[in-house]
Amino acid sequence: MIDFERTLGRLLIGLTYVATALLVVGVLLMLASGISPLSGGPQLDPAALPIDLVTLTPAGFLWLGLLAVIATPIGRVIAAAVGFARTGEHGMVGVAVGILVVIAVAIGTAVAGS
Repeated sequence: MIDFERTLGRLLIGLTYVATALLVVGVLLMLASGISPLSGGPQLDPAALPIDLVTLTPAGFLWLGLLAVIATPIGRVIAAAVGFARTGEHGMVGVAVGILVVIAVAIGTAVAGS
């Protein structure tokens, strides 16, 4: 279990570094384009993310960074569920699945309300 926790810790640290780097690149690109980071942000358009990243558009890096920030705890819960399943802790798997359901409902509610 210690190896699993160590791996999980590395995953969280790595995702945090990736998210931070993407956000920093996005802010730097905004400043280079003469856009104030305090002027409000662009709308999320998932279909435009790949194009925005290739064309070095700040919105692509900012949104990908924010999505990575959101994905980090979700990834942690999924990894915990897998780890608990492997060790036979079915009650904790149920807790992890319950947390994922709450997150899914919250995301669905937010998407439906926008």
